[in-house]
Amino acid sequence: MLLFRRPLTQPFQLLRSCPFTSLPPSKCLLLKPRSLLPSRSLTPYRRQPTSLALYRSAVTLSPSNSNDESLSSSTAVYTPPITGVLSLLPASWVPYAELTRLDKPTGTIYLLLPCLWSTVMAASLTTPVAPITSVLYTSFLFTSGALIMRGAGCTINDLWDRNIDDKVTRTQFRPLARRAVTPQGAILFAGAQCLAGLAVLVQFPLEVIVAALPSMFVVTTYPAMKRFINYPQVVLGMAFSWGAILGFPAMGLSLLDLVVGGAAACLYASNVAWTVFYDTIYAHQDIKDDKKVGVKSTAIANEGRTRLFLSALGVAQISLLAGAGVIAGMGPAFYVGSCGGAAVGLAWVIRRANFKKVEDCWWWFKWCAWTVGGVAVGGGLVGEYAARRLREETAVQEIA
Repeated sequence: MLLFRRPLTQPFQLLRSCPFTSLPPSKCLLLKPRSLLPSRSLTPYRRQPTSLALYRSAVTLSPSNSNDESLSSSTAVYTPPITGVLSLLPASWVPYAELTRLDKPTGTIYLLLPCLWSTVMAASLTTPVAPITSVLYTSFLFTSGALIMRGAGCTINDLWDRNIDDKVTRTQFRPLARRAVTPQGAILFAGAQCLAGLAVLVQFPLEVIVAALPSMFVVTTYPAMKRFINYPQVVLGMAFSWGAILGFPAMGLSLLDLVVGGAAACLYASNVAWTVFYDTIYAHQDIKDDKKVGVKSTAIANEGRTRLFLSALGVAQISLLAGAGVIAGMGPAFYVGSCGGAAVGLAWVIRRANFKKVEDCWWWFKWCAWTVGGVAVGGGLVGEYAARRLREETAVQEIA
């Protein structure tokens, strides 16, 4: 039975003779002299949890832990669209429609707005003021081009980010990330979209074509900038604002003219500031995941001072927009509607947006496009164009 006896935590030392007393050796067995082992107590052995135990603990999480991002992202499953425009398409078309963000038109609106701004501003500068038919036809061409090239830009972006998107909660089910489209298929699709965009581009005057082609370099390099610089939104702004230049030659005005070139440059720079503004809000949706995967953004670079950063961008945008109006000789409708309305709208966004909530960031991102870009800036430019048309028609009638 002694062979199966559990060893004592602090074993006794068996002595042949007892140095502490004159007792005989037989009595010394009852004493507990200083141990020859280290003074710390031995740590009891603990059995490591098995894989089955870990699995059981994972699937029986309490409700408070069920919102953990890593768990939700690993257990989430892609669901085909059952509502909206994508649900009307054949199943084989859906991944390619998702690549173009066909179901999310806000990005197309952001790409189109600077084209429309420059078109309407240029129409106000022509002598005589450009007819409404010319403005509508040019706007139609820009709308078609924005729809096509925004899709091409998104496809190129997803090609760059295909090994990152699957690690970000919001983008994990994009077609390339979930392997619904191969990289080779996406490259061919992007090429087809660029060819379609070229078909629209050649409908414009030659100066528009020459001025538009360099933008493709900026579009293709923007996704890489997210890996190297803290302000990739500036590069995005350079790409998305290109239309602020193209409207002037599209309406027959030369960019080499000092007035036209100066107004176009200020309008372009204003839109760059605006792009950084709204995409900083957009980037707050992924700020946690971007930190994990090493993606850089203005949201991360200015975390903790977002409102101050957006305020500086708003001041820059309105100042440059007003500068474009001064150079172009715009009237009260532009300054009240475009500059004043945009200033109020931007201030409202900065005050009200909650940058800690993904849903709030997405809502204000969309609101900024329609309200600030469409109603305020666009409305002021249309008002100025209408006022000039009215004055010109009145003058013609008086002469007649």
